Amino acid sequence: MSWQAKSGRVAAVVAVLLGALVSPLRAQVRNSGASTITLQAVLTDSVSVSLSGNAVNFNLTAGSASNPGSVGVTATTSWLLKPSVGSVKLYAFFSSSTAALTDGAGDNIPSADFQISDNAGPFAALTSTAPFGGANAGLLVSSVTILGNNKSGSHTDVLNFNINLSTLPNMPAGTYTGTLTIQAQAI
Repeated sequence: MSWQAKSGRVAAVVAVLLGALVSPLRAQVRNSGASTITLQAVLTDSVSVSLSGNAVNFNLTAGSASNPGSVGVTATTSWLLKPSVGSVKLYAFFSSSTAALTDGAGDNIPSADFQISDNAGPFAALTSTAPFGGANAGLLVSSVTILGNNKSGSHTDVLNFNINLSTLPNMPAGTYTGTLTIQAQAI
Protein backbone atom coordinates (compact mmCIF):
# COMPACT_ATOMS: atom_id res chain seq x y z
CA MET A 1 0.00 0.00 0.00
CA SER A 2 1.31 3.41 -0.82
CA TRP A 3 2.23 6.03 1.63
CA GLN A 4 -0.54 8.29 0.46
CA ALA A 5 -3.15 5.59 0.77
CA LYS A 6 -1.98 4.78 4.30
CA SER A 7 -2.14 8.47 5.23
CA GLY A 8 -5.62 8.75 3.80
CA ARG A 9 -6.81 5.73 5.76
CA VAL A 10 -5.24 7.04 8.97
CA ALA A 11 -6.86 10.45 8.41
CA ALA A 12 -10.22 8.77 7.83
CA VAL A 13 -9.89 6.69 11.01
CA VAL A 14 -8.87 9.78 13.00
CA ALA A 15 -11.84 11.69 11.59
CA VAL A 16 -14.23 8.87 12.55
CA LEU A 17 -12.75 8.66 16.05
CA LEU A 18 -12.96 12.42 16.56
CA GLY A 19 -16.53 12.44 15.31
CA ALA A 20 -17.37 9.62 17.70
CA LEU A 21 -15.79 11.51 20.62
CA VAL A 22 -17.40 14.88 19.84
CA SER A 23 -20.92 13.52 19.24
CA PRO A 24 -21.28 12.02 22.71
CA LEU A 25 -19.93 15.21 24.30
CA ARG A 26 -22.65 17.28 22.66
CA ALA A 27 -25.38 14.82 23.54
CA GLN A 28 -24.45 14.61 27.24
CA VAL A 29 -25.94 17.95 28.46
CA ARG A 30 -26.59 17.91 32.20
CA ASN A 31 -29.10 20.22 33.95
CA SER A 32 -29.42 20.84 37.66
CA GLY A 33 -32.69 20.53 39.52
CA ALA A 34 -34.82 23.72 39.45
CA SER A 35 -34.70 26.00 42.51
CA THR A 36 -37.30 28.72 43.17
CA ILE A 37 -37.27 32.11 44.87
CA THR A 38 -40.47 33.37 46.50
CA LEU A 39 -41.01 37.10 45.91
CA GLN A 40 -43.19 39.42 47.98
CA ALA A 41 -43.60 43.15 47.31
CA VAL A 42 -45.65 45.29 49.70
CA LEU A 43 -47.02 48.74 48.92
CA THR A 44 -48.21 50.06 52.28
CA ASP A 45 -51.43 52.04 52.49
CA SER A 46 -51.11 55.56 53.85
CA VAL A 47 -52.94 58.80 54.58
CA SER A 48 -51.20 62.13 55.17
CA VAL A 49 -52.04 65.80 55.56
CA SER A 50 -49.75 68.69 54.70
CA LEU A 51 -50.53 72.30 55.62
CA SER A 52 -49.41 75.44 53.78
CA GLY A 53 -48.80 77.18 57.11
CA ASN A 54 -49.05 76.58 60.82
CA ALA A 55 -49.81 80.00 62.35
CA VAL A 56 -52.85 82.28 62.12
CA ASN A 57 -53.23 85.56 64.02
CA PHE A 58 -56.44 87.37 65.00
CA ASN A 59 -57.07 91.01 65.93
CA LEU A 60 -60.05 90.63 68.23
CA THR A 61 -62.87 93.09 68.85
CA ALA A 62 -64.86 92.30 72.00
CA GLY A 63 -68.48 91.43 71.24
CA SER A 64 -67.91 91.30 67.47
CA ALA A 65 -69.05 88.31 65.41
CA SER A 66 -66.41 89.03 62.76
CA ASN A 67 -62.78 88.48 63.80
CA PRO A 68 -61.16 86.89 60.73
CA GLY A 69 -57.83 85.13 60.77
CA SER A 70 -54.82 86.85 59.20
CA VAL A 71 -54.28 84.11 56.60
CA GLY A 72 -55.97 81.03 55.24
CA VAL A 73 -54.35 77.63 55.38
CA THR A 74 -54.44 75.08 52.57
CA ALA A 75 -54.71 71.48 53.76
CA THR A 76 -53.75 68.84 51.21
CA THR A 77 -54.80 65.31 52.11
CA SER A 78 -53.05 62.52 50.16
CA TRP A 79 -53.76 58.81 50.27
CA LEU A 80 -52.86 55.38 48.93
CA LEU A 81 -55.49 52.90 50.12
CA LYS A 82 -56.62 49.29 50.05
CA PRO A 83 -59.87 48.38 48.24
CA SER A 84 -61.81 48.05 51.52
CA VAL A 85 -61.65 51.79 52.37
CA GLY A 86 -64.85 53.73 51.68
CA SER A 87 -63.91 57.35 52.44
CA VAL A 88 -61.24 59.79 53.55
CA LYS A 89 -62.39 62.41 56.06
CA LEU A 90 -60.57 65.55 57.20
CA TYR A 91 -61.22 66.85 60.71
CA ALA A 92 -60.30 70.02 62.62
CA PHE A 93 -60.41 69.85 66.41
CA PHE A 94 -59.30 71.24 69.74
CA SER A 95 -58.43 69.21 72.83
CA SER A 96 -61.11 71.03 74.85
CA SER A 97 -64.48 72.52 73.88
CA THR A 98 -64.46 75.00 76.79
CA ALA A 99 -60.94 76.35 76.21
CA ALA A 100 -60.02 76.31 72.52
CA LEU A 101 -58.02 79.50 73.16
CA THR A 102 -57.06 80.76 76.59
CA ASP A 103 -55.24 83.69 78.19
CA GLY A 104 -53.85 81.36 80.88
CA ALA A 105 -55.66 83.31 83.61
CA GLY A 106 -58.98 81.48 83.32
CA ASP A 107 -60.46 83.50 80.46
CA ASN A 108 -61.25 81.22 77.52
CA ILE A 109 -62.68 81.23 74.02
CA PRO A 110 -64.68 78.00 73.54
CA SER A 111 -64.52 75.90 70.36
CA ALA A 112 -68.16 76.87 69.66
CA ASP A 113 -66.92 80.43 68.99
CA PHE A 114 -64.13 79.33 66.63
CA GLN A 115 -65.28 78.96 63.02
CA ILE A 116 -63.84 77.48 59.82
CA SER A 117 -64.88 78.10 56.23
CA ASP A 118 -63.86 75.32 53.83
CA ASN A 119 -63.26 76.26 50.17
CA ALA A 120 -65.15 79.58 50.56
CA GLY A 121 -68.22 77.88 52.05
CA PRO A 122 -70.12 79.16 55.08
CA PHE A 123 -68.37 79.36 58.44
CA ALA A 124 -69.03 76.44 60.80
CA ALA A 125 -68.23 76.23 64.51
CA LEU A 126 -66.26 73.37 66.06
CA THR A 127 -69.08 71.81 68.10
CA SER A 128 -69.04 68.16 66.98
CA THR A 129 -67.32 65.22 68.58
CA ALA A 130 -64.72 64.03 66.08
CA PRO A 131 -62.75 60.76 66.26
CA PHE A 132 -59.92 62.90 67.68
CA GLY A 133 -59.74 65.67 70.29
CA GLY A 134 -62.17 66.73 72.95
CA ALA A 135 -65.90 66.11 73.08
CA ASN A 136 -67.90 68.75 71.18
CA ALA A 137 -64.64 70.38 70.05
CA GLY A 138 -64.38 69.21 66.43
CA LEU A 139 -65.58 69.71 62.88
CA LEU A 140 -65.75 67.39 59.88
CA VAL A 141 -64.10 69.64 57.29
CA SER A 142 -64.48 67.41 54.22
CA SER A 143 -65.20 63.86 53.14
CA VAL A 144 -64.11 62.15 49.90
CA THR A 145 -65.83 58.94 48.82
CA ILE A 146 -63.28 56.37 47.67
CA LEU A 147 -64.24 54.45 44.55
CA GLY A 148 -62.25 52.06 42.38
CA ASN A 149 -60.61 54.87 40.41
CA ASN A 150 -59.33 56.97 43.34
CA LYS A 151 -57.65 54.50 45.72
CA SER A 152 -54.64 56.75 45.25
CA GLY A 153 -55.28 60.48 45.22
CA SER A 154 -55.39 63.80 46.99
CA HIS A 155 -57.87 66.49 48.02
CA THR A 156 -57.28 70.16 48.79
CA ASP A 157 -59.20 72.21 51.35
CA VAL A 158 -58.63 75.97 51.65
CA LEU A 159 -59.45 76.86 55.25
CA ASN A 160 -60.33 80.35 56.47
CA PHE A 161 -60.88 81.13 60.13
CA ASN A 162 -63.04 83.42 62.26
CA ILE A 163 -63.60 83.93 65.96
CA ASN A 164 -67.17 84.95 66.85
CA LEU A 165 -67.08 86.95 70.08
CA SER A 166 -70.75 88.02 69.99
CA THR A 167 -71.38 85.62 72.88
CA LEU A 168 -68.44 87.06 74.89
CA PRO A 169 -69.10 90.84 75.03
CA ASN A 170 -67.25 91.26 78.35
CA MET A 171 -64.12 89.27 77.52
CA PRO A 172 -61.06 90.94 79.07
CA ALA A 173 -58.21 92.26 76.94
CA GLY A 174 -55.24 89.95 76.62
CA THR A 175 -53.47 87.45 74.42
CA TYR A 176 -55.36 84.23 73.80
CA THR A 177 -53.55 81.20 72.41
CA GLY A 178 -54.63 77.73 71.39
CA THR A 179 -53.77 74.82 69.14
CA LEU A 180 -56.04 73.72 66.32
CA THR A 181 -55.23 70.25 64.99
CA ILE A 182 -56.02 69.02 61.46
CA GLN A 183 -56.09 65.24 60.94
CA ALA A 184 -57.37 62.85 58.28
CA GLN A 185 -58.92 59.42 58.70
CA ALA A 186 -59.52 56.71 56.10
CA ILE A 187 -62.45 54.43 56.97
